[in-house]
Amino acid sequence: MSKPLDRLALLETFVRIAEKGTISGAARDLGISQGSASRQLKDLEERLGVQLARRTTHSLALTETGLDVLADARELLAGWDTLEEQHAPDPETLRGPLRIVAPVALGQLHLAEIAIGFQAAHPNVTLNWHLQDEPIRFAEIGCDCWIKVGPVPDDTLIVRRLGRVERLVVGTPSIAKQIKGSRPDGAKELPFVSLTPFEGANVGLSHSDGEQCDLNVAAKLSTNNIMSLKNAALSGLGAAVLPRWFVASELASGDLIDLLPDWRAAMLDVNLAYLPARRQPRRLSAFIDALEEGFGNIPGIIV
Repeated sequence: MSKPLDRLALLETFVRIAEKGTISGAARDLGISQGSASRQLKDLEERLGVQLARRTTHSLALTETGLDVLADARELLAGWDTLEEQHAPDPETLRGPLRIVAPVALGQLHLAEIAIGFQAAHPNVTLNWHLQDEPIRFAEIGCDCWIKVGPVPDDTLIVRRLGRVERLVVGTPSIAKQIKGSRPDGAKELPFVSLTPFEGANVGLSHSDGEQCDLNVAAKLSTNNIMSLKNAALSGLGAAVLPRWFVASELASGDLIDLLPDWRAAMLDVNLAYLPARRQPRRLSAFIDALEEGFGNIPGIIV
């Protein structure tokens, strides 16, 4: 193997170690021995003249220099992937890995269909579909793109809005009977359940004519999990602010009712984030195109 390829192999091993958090986990992924992975990490450190990671018996953590090298290593490997893609015998065929991080509920119900359809259309692309609601450290997790509901707390990334989520106040028919009139004031005595990342004791609502109103509520249950929130609302525990895409079937069946049909909670952006690159791999560009096209078919999301 030539020296340039040796260097790329060392970088690939280092990136995999950083992503897995252990040398043994990286070795399993790469199909090499733990000793070989450890030697490659040591070899890279010696070539660069820096310490990239601090190792203990049970854990491994990157140094500050290691984090910087990790970002550079990913860029170099991505550049090599792009070079291979450009000069492949069949350059029109998409190939290679894509690691996507997406929100749990939206990723399960709607985005997974887009991802599965994309992979079926491009069988030489391998997808790693990781669902997570919590913020990620993009440089460490090693994904190609991150789909996030709400703002992306990383100004080093390119962020594109995929769509805006319509959110409404919903409840069971028994909850609906407790509303007095059609204005938010008539719902202030309702029991509520809330999603802690977005709503607390104050729910901001907007009328279709532009009027703004704050609904102050006392939540009987607060959760950071949207599935638990919907289950609580379906049980009749309280009203909840939920996105239309998540409760479309329950609204159609009548299990949940739009309690304030002329009022809506603030819309949330669904954002796509990825690293800036001189040249984006075609497989990532194609996946982004598929995402943008598919978003137009999700109920309650405005593109």
